[in-house]
Amino acid sequence: MGKLNKTEKLATNGGWITTKFNEVLGWGRKYSLWHYPFITACCGMEYMSAACAHYDFDRFGMGWTRFTPRQADMLLVCGTITHKEAPVLKTVYDQMTEPKWVVAFGACAVSGGIYDNYAVVQGIDRIIPVDVYIPGCPPRPETFFDALIKLQEKVQKEGHDWRWKKRT
Repeated sequence: MGKLNKTEKLATNGGWITTKFNEVLGWGRKYSLWHYPFITACCGMEYMSAACAHYDFDRFGMGWTRFTPRQADMLLVCGTITHKEAPVLKTVYDQMTEPKWVVAFGACAVSGGIYDNYAVVQGIDRIIPVDVYIPGCPPRPETFFDALIKLQEKVQKEGHDWRWKKRT
Protein backbone atom coordinates (compact mmCIF):
# COMPACT_ATOMS: atom_id res chain seq x y z
CA MET A 1 0.00 0.00 0.00
CA GLY A 2 1.35 3.42 -0.97
CA LYS A 3 1.61 6.54 1.12
CA LEU A 4 -1.64 8.10 2.27
CA ASN A 5 -2.15 11.82 2.36
CA LYS A 6 -3.55 13.56 5.43
CA THR A 7 -7.19 13.40 4.29
CA GLU A 8 -6.98 9.67 3.52
CA LYS A 9 -5.43 9.00 6.93
CA LEU A 10 -8.28 10.84 8.63
CA ALA A 11 -10.87 8.90 6.63
CA THR A 12 -9.34 5.51 7.49
CA ASN A 13 -9.10 6.40 11.19
CA GLY A 14 -12.75 7.44 11.49
CA GLY A 15 -12.08 11.14 10.99
CA TRP A 16 -13.84 13.68 8.83
CA ILE A 17 -13.52 14.40 5.15
CA THR A 18 -14.47 17.90 4.10
CA THR A 19 -15.54 19.00 0.67
CA LYS A 20 -17.74 21.56 -1.01
CA PHE A 21 -21.45 20.83 -1.33
CA ASN A 22 -21.33 21.85 -5.00
CA GLU A 23 -18.71 19.17 -5.68
CA VAL A 24 -20.81 16.47 -4.02
CA LEU A 25 -23.90 17.61 -5.91
CA GLY A 26 -21.94 17.65 -9.18
CA TRP A 27 -20.68 14.13 -8.51
CA GLY A 28 -24.24 12.96 -7.84
CA ARG A 29 -25.57 14.55 -11.03
CA LYS A 30 -22.65 13.19 -13.01
CA TYR A 31 -23.62 9.60 -12.21
CA SER A 32 -27.39 9.99 -12.44
CA LEU A 33 -28.10 11.21 -15.95
CA TRP A 34 -31.60 10.20 -17.00
CA HIS A 35 -31.72 10.38 -20.74
CA TYR A 36 -34.56 10.83 -23.18
CA PRO A 37 -33.73 9.29 -26.57
CA PHE A 38 -35.13 11.27 -29.51
CA ILE A 39 -34.47 8.71 -32.24
CA THR A 40 -35.46 9.44 -35.82
CA ALA A 41 -33.12 7.45 -38.07
CA CYS A 42 -30.41 4.81 -38.40
CA CYS A 43 -28.31 6.18 -35.52
CA GLY A 44 -30.92 4.61 -33.29
CA MET A 45 -29.43 1.18 -34.03
CA GLU A 46 -26.06 2.27 -32.67
CA TYR A 47 -27.78 3.79 -29.64
CA MET A 48 -29.53 0.47 -29.01
CA SER A 49 -26.28 -1.45 -29.33
CA ALA A 50 -24.66 0.90 -26.80
CA ALA A 51 -27.56 0.29 -24.43
CA CYS A 52 -27.20 -3.51 -24.58
CA ALA A 53 -25.29 -5.66 -22.12
CA HIS A 54 -22.04 -5.71 -24.11
CA TYR A 55 -21.45 -1.99 -23.53
CA ASP A 56 -23.75 -1.42 -20.52
CA PHE A 57 -25.06 2.08 -19.82
CA ASP A 58 -25.38 1.30 -16.12
CA ARG A 59 -21.69 1.61 -15.35
CA PHE A 60 -21.94 5.27 -16.35
CA GLY A 61 -25.00 5.91 -14.19
CA MET A 62 -27.53 6.29 -16.99
CA GLY A 63 -29.31 2.96 -16.97
CA TRP A 64 -32.80 4.45 -16.69
CA THR A 65 -34.16 5.48 -20.07
CA ARG A 66 -36.97 7.96 -19.57
CA PHE A 67 -39.60 8.23 -22.28
CA THR A 68 -41.05 11.44 -20.94
CA PRO A 69 -39.12 14.71 -21.07
CA ARG A 70 -40.42 15.75 -17.65
CA GLN A 71 -38.36 13.00 -16.01
CA ALA A 72 -35.20 13.38 -18.10
CA ASP A 73 -32.25 15.72 -17.81
CA MET A 74 -30.30 14.61 -20.89
CA LEU A 75 -31.73 14.76 -24.41
CA LEU A 76 -30.07 12.37 -26.82
CA VAL A 77 -30.93 13.35 -30.40
CA CYS A 78 -30.13 10.47 -32.76
CA GLY A 79 -30.58 10.92 -36.47
CA THR A 80 -31.99 13.29 -39.06
CA ILE A 81 -34.20 16.16 -37.94
CA THR A 82 -36.46 17.61 -40.59
CA HIS A 83 -38.02 21.05 -40.44
CA LYS A 84 -41.39 19.40 -39.67
CA GLU A 85 -39.85 17.66 -36.63
CA ALA A 86 -38.01 20.74 -35.39
CA PRO A 87 -40.97 22.22 -33.43
CA VAL A 88 -41.53 18.84 -31.75
CA LEU A 89 -37.86 18.66 -30.74
CA LYS A 90 -38.04 22.21 -29.36
CA THR A 91 -41.17 21.33 -27.36
CA VAL A 92 -39.51 18.23 -25.92
CA TYR A 93 -36.49 20.31 -24.95
CA ASP A 94 -38.66 22.97 -23.31
CA GLN A 95 -40.52 20.33 -21.28
CA MET A 96 -37.34 18.91 -19.76
CA THR A 97 -36.37 19.71 -16.19
CA GLU A 98 -33.49 22.01 -15.30
CA PRO A 99 -30.57 21.47 -15.45
CA LYS A 100 -30.66 19.82 -18.85
CA TRP A 101 -28.04 18.70 -21.32
CA VAL A 102 -28.23 17.84 -25.03
CA VAL A 103 -26.15 15.36 -27.03
CA ALA A 104 -26.19 15.42 -30.86
CA PHE A 105 -25.65 11.79 -31.90
CA GLY A 106 -24.52 11.20 -35.48
CA ALA A 107 -23.66 13.27 -38.52
CA CYS A 108 -27.28 14.09 -39.33
CA ALA A 109 -27.99 15.55 -35.90
CA VAL A 110 -24.64 17.37 -35.84
CA SER A 111 -24.68 18.91 -39.33
CA GLY A 112 -27.49 17.50 -41.43
CA GLY A 113 -25.27 14.69 -42.68
CA ILE A 114 -25.53 13.77 -46.34
CA TYR A 115 -28.92 15.51 -46.61
CA ASP A 116 -28.05 19.01 -47.77
CA ASN A 117 -31.54 20.00 -48.88
CA TYR A 118 -34.52 22.16 -47.98
CA ALA A 119 -36.23 19.56 -45.77
CA VAL A 120 -33.44 18.73 -43.28
CA VAL A 121 -32.21 20.95 -40.45
CA GLN A 122 -28.47 21.44 -40.90
CA GLY A 123 -27.58 20.72 -37.29
CA ILE A 124 -29.83 20.69 -34.23
CA ASP A 125 -27.86 23.55 -32.70
CA ARG A 126 -30.02 25.82 -34.87
CA ILE A 127 -33.01 24.75 -32.76
CA ILE A 128 -31.68 23.96 -29.28
CA PRO A 129 -28.30 24.40 -27.53
CA VAL A 130 -26.02 21.36 -27.77
CA ASP A 131 -23.51 20.36 -25.10
CA VAL A 132 -21.72 17.45 -26.80
CA TYR A 133 -21.43 16.51 -30.48
CA ILE A 134 -20.85 12.91 -31.58
CA PRO A 135 -19.75 12.75 -35.23
CA GLY A 136 -19.96 9.72 -37.45
CA CYS A 137 -22.36 7.98 -39.76
CA PRO A 138 -23.28 6.05 -37.72
CA PRO A 139 -21.08 6.67 -34.69
CA ARG A 140 -19.70 3.64 -32.87
CA PRO A 141 -20.83 2.89 -29.31
CA GLU A 142 -17.29 3.62 -28.11
CA THR A 143 -17.63 7.14 -29.51
CA PHE A 144 -20.87 7.53 -27.60
CA PHE A 145 -19.22 6.54 -24.34
CA ASP A 146 -16.34 8.93 -24.97
CA ALA A 147 -18.85 11.74 -25.43
CA LEU A 148 -20.72 10.61 -22.33
CA ILE A 149 -17.53 10.85 -20.26
CA LYS A 150 -16.96 14.39 -21.62
CA LEU A 151 -20.53 15.32 -20.67
CA GLN A 152 -20.05 13.87 -17.20
CA GLU A 153 -16.94 16.02 -16.76
CA LYS A 154 -18.94 19.07 -17.83
CA VAL A 155 -21.75 18.22 -15.41
CA GLN A 156 -19.25 17.74 -12.57
CA LYS A 157 -17.64 21.15 -13.13
CA GLU A 158 -20.88 23.03 -13.76
CA GLY A 159 -21.97 25.49 -11.12
CA HIS A 160 -25.37 25.20 -9.50
CA ASP A 161 -27.94 27.96 -9.21
CA TRP A 162 -29.31 28.12 -5.67
CA ARG A 163 -32.66 29.70 -4.91
CA TRP A 164 -31.37 31.55 -1.85
CA LYS A 165 -28.25 32.85 -3.58
CA LYS A 166 -28.43 36.50 -4.62
CA ARG A 167 -28.53 36.78 -8.39
CA THR A 168 -26.59 39.58 -10.05
